[in-house]
Amino acid sequence: MKLAAFSSDGRNGIGVVTGDEILDLTAAWPALAGAGGGRAPESIIELLNPDGLAALSARLSQASGAGARRHVLPLDRVQLHAPLPQTGKLLCVASNYAAHIAEAGREAPVDRHKITPWLFLKPATSIIGPGEPIPIPRMGQAIDWEVELAAVIGRGGRHVPVERALDIVSGYTIVNDISERRFKVPEGRPKRDFDAFFDWLHGKWFDGFAPMGPWVVTADEIPDPQGLAIELRVDGRVRQQGSTGEMIYPVAELVAFASSIMTLLPGDVIATGTPHGVGAATGEFLKPGATVECRVERIGTLVNPVVAE
Repeated sequence: MKLAAFSSDGRNGIGVVTGDEILDLTAAWPALAGAGGGRAPESIIELLNPDGLAALSARLSQASGAGARRHVLPLDRVQLHAPLPQTGKLLCVASNYAAHIAEAGREAPVDRHKITPWLFLKPATSIIGPGEPIPIPRMGQAIDWEVELAAVIGRGGRHVPVERALDIVSGYTIVNDISERRFKVPEGRPKRDFDAFFDWLHGKWFDGFAPMGPWVVTADEIPDPQGLAIELRVDGRVRQQGSTGEMIYPVAELVAFASSIMTLLPGDVIATGTPHGVGAATGEFLKPGATVECRVERIGTLVNPVVAE
């Protein structure tokens, strides 16, 4: 099932995408069998827990044809939005593909069990949806791309064991971890410990630096998140291409590790790292007027233009 946030005719809604159509759940809720006139879900987060997804699937399978069909819209008549724009946590993983580490001139770990993943957070203000422009900040100098598979938490948890970690993942989406590689600092800044780390981190936090979407695909449609083709194109040119099977830390280990540090809540998103092919490896970066396409197998394609702020 593909769950999408959208707007149409000045109204926001939540929908289920099938082919080139979307069922407007917000409008169709009373027509769904068993809905009983209850309140329609206002966000995808409300549907993510396993009980909510099971109930929705049952309602869709029993929906009265004519009643629900009246609320089906062509996808090209709606504007899709980021599926989880106000997620409590957008966690990202740095250096989770060996080839990406190598293109940066570093050595990949030999034994992942002797080290830990590198996690960092992006603010909700960085999240934009399909078709929304990626802004080149006024102080931007080297704006880079990073296509990533993202796991969406459906049932919260703390200290979740690896063998049960995928049980709390309700779906998957795409995140493009946009990065400023040359964060601009004051001329003559005195050198301090950790300057390089925080310059790197600040370069992740700009508004619009986390395109997300085009929807959330429920986990039952992706039983193995480690077997997906992943690709990014800039103006039609393939820049990144790989497989999620190349991750150093697979999704289950990332979820388990994150839950050992913090409580994961429904709607939290974990972007799982990027394969090789980033702009920093060649010195080519995003410019206004470019178009970025991120594709992950079984999910779809996230497309965003690039503009000057």
